[in-house]
Amino acid sequence: MARLALLSVSNKTGLIDLARSLVEEFEFDIISSGGTAAALKAAGIPVTKVAEYTGSPEILGGRVKTLHPRIHGGILARRDVPQDITDLTANQIRPIDLVVVNLYPFEQTIAKPGVTLADAIEQIDIGGPAMLRASAKNHAHLTVLCNPEQYNIYLEELRQNGGEASLEFRQNCALETFKHTANYDSAIATYLSAQSTQESSQITEFNLSGKELQTLRYGENPHQAASWYQSGITPTGWTTSTILQGKELSYNNLVDLEAARRLIVEFPDSPAAAILKHTNPCGTALGTTISEAYQKAFDTDSVSAFGGIVALNRPIDAATATALTKTFLECIVAPGCEPEAEEIIKKKAKVRVLILPDLTQGPSQTVKIIAGGLLVQDSDNVVEDTSKWRAVTEKQPTAEELAELLFAWKVAKHVKSNAIVVTRNCTTIGVGAGQMNRVGSVKIALEQAGDQAKGAILASDGFFPFDDSVKTAAEAGIIAIVQPGGSMRDRDSIDCANQLGITMVFTDIRHFLH
Repeated sequence: MARLALLSVSNKTGLIDLARSLVEEFEFDIISSGGTAAALKAAGIPVTKVAEYTGSPEILGGRVKTLHPRIHGGILARRDVPQDITDLTANQIRPIDLVVVNLYPFEQTIAKPGVTLADAIEQIDIGGPAMLRASAKNHAHLTVLCNPEQYNIYLEELRQNGGEASLEFRQNCALETFKHTANYDSAIATYLSAQSTQESSQITEFNLSGKELQTLRYGENPHQAASWYQSGITPTGWTTSTILQGKELSYNNLVDLEAARRLIVEFPDSPAAAILKHTNPCGTALGTTISEAYQKAFDTDSVSAFGGIVALNRPIDAATATALTKTFLECIVAPGCEPEAEEIIKKKAKVRVLILPDLTQGPSQTVKIIAGGLLVQDSDNVVEDTSKWRAVTEKQPTAEELAELLFAWKVAKHVKSNAIVVTRNCTTIGVGAGQMNRVGSVKIALEQAGDQAKGAILASDGFFPFDDSVKTAAEAGIIAIVQPGGSMRDRDSIDCANQLGITMVFTDIRHFLH
């Protein structure tokens, strides 16, 4: 008796060629359901509909097609267990040797604008995962394929092994199938969690899955293996970027690029440029043009900019491209690149240039792995509202100072804590990052700012526990400070600022970055 294959696919890519080879080259009989059977019949390939094979019609608008003992018995039967074979014979069930199934396009559906919960629910496959999991469980006796990319590999496996698939091949296919169904279920759970009215703190399970895009040369260091994974079937974020030129992206490049993206989206209303090293901004500036913004950011700390990551929130033009080629950079990301600019940047063939049209497309949560578990938090995407800030000193900020305070505060949000940022003219002139005490960060930022600190603004990501930093800032010429407040000794800092004639504003929100 000919071997039996069950084909039931949503994605018809490669279907006809696979089916034709199964029938003509390897003498399979094919059973199939719904649209798959119609496609095979239209191509002149002999096929028996599942409903004809089982003797049960498709019901409930197609919701029930393959959930039948003649299907699952044929999939799950163990050929080396006599009772299983007896049961097949008694119930006129043929053993199934090949199952080819891919699932309803749930993730593609929910990615469409305006999709409703009802639309999404109808794209939750039931029969498909059941067949896939049953087939993967019984891989000792049959082969399961869940991805069109496997079709030619399977056919070549048969050609090289006398028409049979090896146990190792079947086991690998089973593994891919369980990964596939796990990711599918994870996507559904994630989507339904987002529709839930429960607070995130009430959600007791968190699912994390991804498909490998590429193996990276190494991780943070050469002795660490690393890979880049895409979350979900539909590309989002960096997986939608276009790489215009440059060497292959590294693990550290991608980490730095994401930090740069998160910073640059803080400034949608003006041309802005940010230069980062090791995820910390060494220069950030606004300008009337994107070339002016970049030059201001570069001039802030040209030494640290060497080998840095540049993020721009406007397309690269010729003037900016020319400036970008004057130093060594690791990566550049922007929402676009003009043709003339692209030709200019080619002079620096090794620099990685990425075009990410939607810089705002970022994660709603951040995840960190710890021993034995995960830490999950909402992303720090709070929209800053200066109308809710409190000027706590006798000296109140002018409108110009308030705008500068907001700029400095937004940059400080993206500096590793303890973070101190000194700015003037919407340009960073001093950054103190990641120190073990805030006083140290203040000294580093002010030392970098030098004489430019006179008349400048200082932002701190956390409160001042003592008034010593206020005194240090005043000595350097700082005229206004923005900080979250909340220390038991806030009064000391406020009194000190009043005595020294400094404006101090409390945001009542902190932005620690660890």
